[in-house]
Parts: sequence; structure tokens; C-alpha cells
Amino acid sequence: MIAKSAILFLLLLFASIMVNGQTLNELREKKEKTRKEIEYTNWLLEKTGKTSKATVNKLSLLNEQIKLRESLIHDYNTQINMLESSIGENRFVIQMMNEDLDAIRENYARMIQQAYRKRGDYNKLIFLLSSETFNQAYKRLLYTRQMTQYRQKQLEQIEAIRFVLQQKVSNLNTQLIEKEKVLLQQMKEVSTLKNKKEQQSATYENLQKRQRELKEHLSYQQRIADRLQNEIERVIEEEARKAKAQAKTPEYELVSDNFAKNKGRFPWPVENGVITDRFGEHAHPVLRNIIIKNNGIDITTRQGESARSVFNGTVSRVFAIPGGNTAVIIRHGEYISVYSNLSEVFVSQGENVETGQEVGSIFVDLDDDNKTVLKFQIWKENLKLNPEDWIAR
Repeated sequence: MIAKSAILFLLLLFASIMVNGQTLNELREKKEKTRKEIEYTNWLLEKTGKTSKATVNKLSLLNEQIKLRESLIHDYNTQINMLESSIGENRFVIQMMNEDLDAIRENYARMIQQAYRKRGDYNKLIFLLSSETFNQAYKRLLYTRQMTQYRQKQLEQIEAIRFVLQQKVSNLNTQLIEKEKVLLQQMKEVSTLKNKKEQQSATYENLQKRQRELKEHLSYQQRIADRLQNEIERVIEEEARKAKAQAKTPEYELVSDNFAKNKGRFPWPVENGVITDRFGEHAHPVLRNIIIKNNGIDITTRQGESARSVFNGTVSRVFAIPGGNTAVIIRHGEYISVYSNLSEVFVSQGENVETGQEVGSIFVDLDDDNKTVLKFQIWKENLKLNPEDWIAR
């Protein structure tokens, strides 16, 4: 008979593999990615922090880092809860296995004592020879063999349970150590988050004192953005008309299908970066009653970064707007990706580009704390799409 703890152990083992084990590993990977994002955001803040001037870009970076730290703390809480649940399960299994081990040992000891009283080949021979019929002798022979095999199985079961028990105790100790480490990391992160929120509050208050300056600067930026956006939309409409006038070749359809199939898996249009302004309409981080409309996303990166094509395609247009730097539009079948705020371009109209190929260097705003921001958009003909849904998370 299989020990009840063995059945329980197998059930918990498979549950751990299907739920706890896999989820814990995914959680650890997610935490590691979040930590790397926090480190990069912190590096950007340190670079912009060389000047004491409060900027909207600094506030955006602080806002993004606070979100990341809050997400990390939430993941710590989840990990602690999962570890506590697993620790409880391990303790329960260990208790059950110890009880089974004691019962099996006790049963095995009784069998050994009985075998000792009937020990020796002579007693076995007498047991067989005292049979009244050949059939009875054969049955007694089978019985002695089965008893020997049963005792051997009992011994093997004891060894198996003892081995698994040692593993469970080792796992329990590992989980207890991990839990203590996670608790310490969580406490440290909570303290850091408090400091970052204080910086966020101080930066916000400083910017509030410069509302007039911010409004003038925002108005200037909006005029440039509008001119740039009008040109992008004009080019996209022109491209759409061309696409309708031309027969859609199998190659065109294939590129479109491949682009759509890779949704959520595109490489980022920069090697490293942090999203500091998201798609759609949202409130200005400082100015009250001011709504910002973004047809794509803004990715803040480090000085010297280049923009990269997110997919194979053909350069449709390279154009510049006075005060708005240069933009590159790449066609991928019926889809279009737009890379703007470039100071220098490495590709030309009509050129075929590959995934990850550099298309231009990103403009560095020396008058705004060396802010380096790529403005990135994705369209399906004249329909605006949220780039965050398309690039790898």
C-alpha cells in the first residue's frame, strides 16, 4: 500500500510545478526586469540631476520610477505570500511523511521480529515438507517468497520516504531563507520609494512656481508637434492613396501579415529607454486643466542613442520640420512606423531596412537638461495604434 504522505506529496508536487513553481519563476523574472528598468531610470535621473533645475522630463522620469517601484513592492508581497503558502505545504507534508515513516518502520520491525523467530532455511524447509499435498507445498513456497518480497518493498519504501523527506526539509530551509531575503529587499524598497516620492513632491512644487514659463514652452512645443503631425498625416494619407491605387502584391500582403503576427514582440525602437509619455489623451503632469494628446509614445533615453527600425520595411519618407528636427517613415505593407525628433538620419527614401537597423540619431536638447527623447508612432494606414501594444514589454 502506498503511504498517504506519498500520495499527498505527489499531489502537492504537481500543484507546485503547475502553479507555484512556474508562477514563482515568472515572478522572479518579472522582478529582475523591473529592477533593471529602475536602475536605468535612476541612471537617467542622475544624468539629468547634474543641474538643480526642475524639469518636466525629470518629473516624468520620477513618476515612471515610482510606478516601477510600486509594482516591484507589489511583486515582493506576492512572492512573500506564495512562499508562505509553499512553506506551510512543505511543513504539512513533512509532518505527514514523518508519521508514515514511523508507522512503516514499526510495521517493518514487527515483520523482522517474526522472521527472526522463524529464522533459518531449516524452518522454511520444515514448513514446506509438512505440507499435506504438493499443491499446499507450492502455495507455501509462494507465500515465503511473497513475504520476502514484501519485506524488501517495505525497506525500499522506508528509504524512498526518507530520501524525499530530506529533500522537503532542504526545500523548506531554502524557502525560509528566501523569504527573509525578500522581506529585507521589500523593506529597503519601501524606504527608497518614500525618498523618491519626496523628490517627486519637491520637483512638482518647483515646477508649479514656473507655470507661466511652462505654458509658453508647452505652447511652442505644441506648435512644432502640430506641424510635424500634420506632415506625418499628409504623408500617411498620400501613402494610403498610393496603396489603394496599386494592386496589393503577394509580397505586400505577406509583409502586412508578418507585421500583424508579431504584435507584442517587436524590439524597442531604442536599445535602452523609458516611456515617459504614453499614447492617447492625458493630463499634463504639472499644468492644471491642460490635456496632452500623443499619437504615439515618447521614449526617454541616453545621449548618443539611435533610433532603430522595429521591423523589416521600406523607407517611405525622410523629412524635416523647422524647430522639430527630422522624421523617418517606414512602410511595412499596410502598416507604418514613424521615428521623429532625430538630429541625423542614416537612411534614405526608398531604402529597404531590416529589423533593428539604425535609422538615425536622436536629438539631444541642450537647453532642457540634455533631454533625449524619441517620438515613436505606429499606424495601420490612417488608423493610429498604441505602440505599447506592439513592442515587447
